[in-house]
Amino acid sequence: MSNERCMLKDRNDAAEAIRRLGEEDLRFLNRLIVERLKLIAQARSTALMSQFNIGDRVEFQTPSSEWKSGIVQKLNKKTATIMTDDGQRWNVSPGFLVPAGHMPERRARGS
Repeated sequence: MSNERCMLKDRNDAAEAIRRLGEEDLRFLNRLIVERLKLIAQARSTALMSQFNIGDRVEFQTPSSEWKSGIVQKLNKKTATIMTDDGQRWNVSPGFLVPAGHMPERRARGS
């Protein structure tokens, strides 16, 4: 597979071509698009995950907007397992992790 990016020259022409496709062709195209989107997401997750190692101190924000600090215990396929300072175990997407001490704006606000 090539790393070249392909750009649509005219999105309106592409949209019109799609409008003319039959159900079978649309389902085929949908499968291709979904597979490509999954591949892109996986590559992004892998790149983000590579920034962390087991034993790293990290911070993340919980769904309730609380900030937690902890240590990376395990790097899974899609998440990192974090043991927080308060003894909780969290599985966190690497996109939500920041190395500890790299959030000066958060500390300045005191949150």
